[in-house]
Amino acid sequence: MAKFAYAAVDPDGRDKKGILKASDIAEAREALKARGLLVTQLDEQAAAKPKESAGGLSLSRKPKLKSKQLMLFTRQLSSLMQVSPLEESLATISRQSERAEVRTVLGHVHDGVVEGQTLADAMRREPKSFPPVYRAMISAGESSGSLPGITERLSDLLEKQAAIRGKIISALAYPAALAVVAIAVVIGLMVSVVPRIVEQFQSAGDDRLPTITKIVIAISNFLANWWWLLLALIVLAGLALFQALKNEEFRYRFDGMLLKLPFIGRLIRDVHAARLARTLATMVASRLPLLDGLQLTSRTIRNTVLRRSLDEIVERIRGGGSLSGALRHAGYFPPLLVYLTASGEASGQLDLMLERAADYLEREFENFTSTVLSLLEPAIIVIMGGLVAIIILSILLPILQLQDLAGI
Repeated sequence: MAKFAYAAVDPDGRDKKGILKASDIAEAREALKARGLLVTQLDEQAAAKPKESAGGLSLSRKPKLKSKQLMLFTRQLSSLMQVSPLEESLATISRQSERAEVRTVLGHVHDGVVEGQTLADAMRREPKSFPPVYRAMISAGESSGSLPGITERLSDLLEKQAAIRGKIISALAYPAALAVVAIAVVIGLMVSVVPRIVEQFQSAGDDRLPTITKIVIAISNFLANWWWLLLALIVLAGLALFQALKNEEFRYRFDGMLLKLPFIGRLIRDVHAARLARTLATMVASRLPLLDGLQLTSRTIRNTVLRRSLDEIVERIRGGGSLSGALRHAGYFPPLLVYLTASGEASGQLDLMLERAADYLEREFENFTSTVLSLLEPAIIVIMGGLVAIIILSILLPILQLQDLAGI
């Protein structure tokens, strides 16, 4: 009897982990299904092997597919399965990859398929590379005999998610770089330029300098002498926040605060709503049960407030409610998503309506971010210009009052 480590979701939506004994992975899966568990991960436990490295000990980590590599693999698999068997498609993709870690991961999957496992079971050998939602959709495609179509939808889903991530990164890159440059310029002026200039005013006495000049000199002296303390406080605050976010209740309050922030809260809600709609549309079109899709999708949401809200939606649907009614009761999702979901449920075209909702929310996100950034960039420039103007003014005022300061 072999030992299998499993991760599953019980009928109440709680995560379950453990180890069970079975003769093979199929028997283990059936045993878990008999308990009413939705299996998300099932791996045979291998005997611990000593890892090796150049000095006799190996510190190498297990390879995994990055998001772009997974997207490319899915698109290639979708195309090759149209013209060749699954085993040959996997072998071809593995051979043509230039990266060793990709060949290793795909080699393990290929070995599992050759041994007689389904593609979804073979992918469970590499849980870090193939997330539960991905494996569930592959399993649904194999069960329905529509694996090529499922992989095609998965490819579209991953590519659109990558496009959204790219838009977020590109939207934040320029303002972030501009803010960093602005802060660096101001700090450079305060630390290097201001102290050299104000030395000329020392003979006049600090009590006769303008108030704005005294303030700038005090800040300049603090930055020049205590920059290390300021840096240490920033690092300690970051570490404290990182540790505090590990606490579930603090993380919940922190995520709730983010959702209430102007602009940022709307961006978070729209991004998660679009991702939810897109993922559910793909899973419903793949004939995956709605509850299973919601449970798996909730694990991909990092905002704990939205994740708990999605768990409550699962409970309401399990209790006999509709998806649109549960979304409306949650109160965190855009009205358009609720309306189109209700229309899809009434017309029997839920996947189509969810797809349209995702398209609309993604367009709204793009328009909103472009509008906000068009205001943010000049705002950063104006703030930077204001700070530089204050520094220059603090230097010019004593010069303009030079005669009075000299007692002439």
